[in-house]
Amino acid sequence: MQCPACGAEVPVYKNPVPTVDIIIEVEGGIVLIERKNPPHGWAIPGGFVDYGESFEHAAVREAKEETGLDVTLIRQFHTYSQPKRDPRQHTASTVFIATAEGIPGGGDDALQARIFSQGNLPELVFDHQGIIDDYFKKRY
Repeated sequence: MQCPACGAEVPVYKNPVPTVDIIIEVEGGIVLIERKNPPHGWAIPGGFVDYGESFEHAAVREAKEETGLDVTLIRQFHTYSQPKRDPRQHTASTVFIATAEGIPGGGDDALQARIFSQGNLPELVFDHQGIIDDYFKKRY
């Protein structure tokens, strides 16, 4: 790639894209969303971190956009960065555990949002089943 100002050769770096996912604890269960966009299916609420935004702010924003819930972050859980975790591109997701009150509803990129317990989880997209498995093993 060449610099448009001076014409010098500029190296191109490919880096993972930062994302957040939020395990929202509500009424003895966790909130999952049904995705509106590919890959379709059920997922942990989350999304991309905007430039100039902290990961914590992105988590609160994405939770509100996708579930309608105002969340309180409890703690950072883990970062998942396996290069094939997202079929669209290499992402690195920092997962937060949060609490909320109320009834979730789908918004933004979510067709719907529902509360699930460990015993009635739907099939999940991305690497979210592994994240949820880790959550139930390590959280309780």
